[in-house]
Amino acid sequence: MSYERLTADNAAVLLVDHQTGLSNGIQDQSYPEYLTAVSALAELATAYELPTVITTSAEDGPNGPLLPVIAEHLPDAPVVKRPGEVNAWDNAEFVAAVEATGRRKLIVAGVSTDVCVAFVALAAQAAGYEVYAVIDASGTWNKLVQETAVQRMIKAGVEPITWVAVAAELQGDWRADKGQDLARIMGTYLPFYGNLQASFTAVSGATPSA
Repeated sequence: MSYERLTADNAAVLLVDHQTGLSNGIQDQSYPEYLTAVSALAELATAYELPTVITTSAEDGPNGPLLPVIAEHLPDAPVVKRPGEVNAWDNAEFVAAVEATGRRKLIVAGVSTDVCVAFVALAAQAAGYEVYAVIDASGTWNKLVQETAVQRMIKAGVEPITWVAVAAELQGDWRADKGQDLARIMGTYLPFYGNLQASFTAVSGATPSA
């Protein structure tokens, strides 16, 4: 297996069915943990200027509208409103929007992990893309379902990952451009890192640097 790192120049983000109604059913992690990871991933997409495609499914029904945190952090990202396709990759407008990014590495998250994420990940992988499934920025109905979905994706070559790992791989070097942006995002959404920054500030009296 070859290893080509995620960068701000080769990756795009796909956010699939992060909707209020669907999110109410998440049980494989706590809702605050899920919302924190989703918010962090959305901020990373903005900070690193990653092309992002958002899709929702029947949002006028019980699935509900897009999570407000996504609309807040990514107000200019295209939103493909699917009328009924379970697998977003079956929607021609969604696939066209993905193709328009010009990126071959796709960072995918959504609800549910076993359906909305896995189906898109499997279809995109089969279409020749390299897919990274952000498990903590996704959610499903219990831990067993999550684990089964992850194993299915791994078997197809999809890479499971977390939002922190996405962030670190995109950055590569704290001294590079965006290091301060990443430090702020980590401090906001990763509790231990925020505490680390606060401790440094209290001891040194200085503003922490990346």
